[in-house]
Amino acid sequence: MEEKKLIIIAGPCSAESESQILETAIALANTNSISYYRAGLWKPRTRPHTFEGVGAIGIPWLQKVKEITGIPVIVEVAQPQHLELVIQAGIDAIWIGARTTTSPFAVQALADALKGCSDIPVFVKNPVNPDIQLWIGAIERIQNAGVTHIYAIHRGFSGVEKGNFRNPPQWQIAIEFKRLREDIPLLCDPSHICGNTNMLASVAQQALDLNMQGLMFEVHINPAAALSDAAQQITPAAFQQLMKQLVVRKENCSNYFFEYMLEEYRRQIDKIDTELIQLLAQRMSFIAKIANLKKENAVTILQIRRWNEIIQNCLKQAEMVGLRYEFLQQIFDLIHREAITQQSLLMNNNESEVCVS
Repeated sequence: MEEKKLIIIAGPCSAESESQILETAIALANTNSISYYRAGLWKPRTRPHTFEGVGAIGIPWLQKVKEITGIPVIVEVAQPQHLELVIQAGIDAIWIGARTTTSPFAVQALADALKGCSDIPVFVKNPVNPDIQLWIGAIERIQNAGVTHIYAIHRGFSGVEKGNFRNPPQWQIAIEFKRLREDIPLLCDPSHICGNTNMLASVAQQALDLNMQGLMFEVHINPAAALSDAAQQITPAAFQQLMKQLVVRKENCSNYFFEYMLEEYRRQIDKIDTELIQLLAQRMSFIAKIANLKKENAVTILQIRRWNEIIQNCLKQAEMVGLRYEFLQQIFDLIHREAITQQSLLMNNNESEVCVS
């Protein structure tokens, strides 16, 4: 079976000086691991008076990177003027950042500027907010411009509850993207997901385990001195070590025993899924009976004491059967929302649907 070829993009968050760009590039070239060398020239920062990139004066530095190392270079563009400059300079590929993807107007302006440039690879990062349709819409705008080499990059999503991440990955959104747009190769940007260097390897490995086709890392010759995103950049040596740790798994296996057992397990899962659906239908039939009973006796739909009993029972059951409590709670949250919606419809003669969020 042919070995899976990953697209690996690496380089500093920002181009800061010619020496920084070249030293980082030469060190990365020696790892023999990267497909594109990245560096931001225009940086859309959250607040003014922070380092917003060197701009067009960094373009010759990137041209020299390709001349010396032979590695293709890629930069972020946010405006048609950026695009015009990098195309004229022969930059090999571009990416559209998360903040730009958020704005259909900005993406459309770039798409209009890309007409006639069908061969340049375009990588589209997910929007900062968890809106999969906005992400797909950005890709469709680029496709409509005639671009034939389009890739998506999962870099996590901004949110109030961040936990250990700068941008929580919300893997389910990336999985749904792969389901809806199987034709678009999907990469992962662990640097922006983590916001630190401690979890890069685990996030990168999870992305590969989810069959993503590549990775994007921020690598700086001296991360401590970086002018932007210093906390999430690693040295070329650390990058090389990280790449050695990663396991690239096969998408399929031609082993007869593996295929036989996999299909057998899947048949059993399909059977259980059918039983689960039938059980849910039975549960909802009792919900209908409860709704009618409450309606006849003018009793409220929401019964907090009963809901707390269900939650407590979930906790006990999770401990007994070895399932994560959070997993069961999420399932029962969905079931409870649907139960309330169905009771509302039945008790109000289907006149209006109640949205429970």
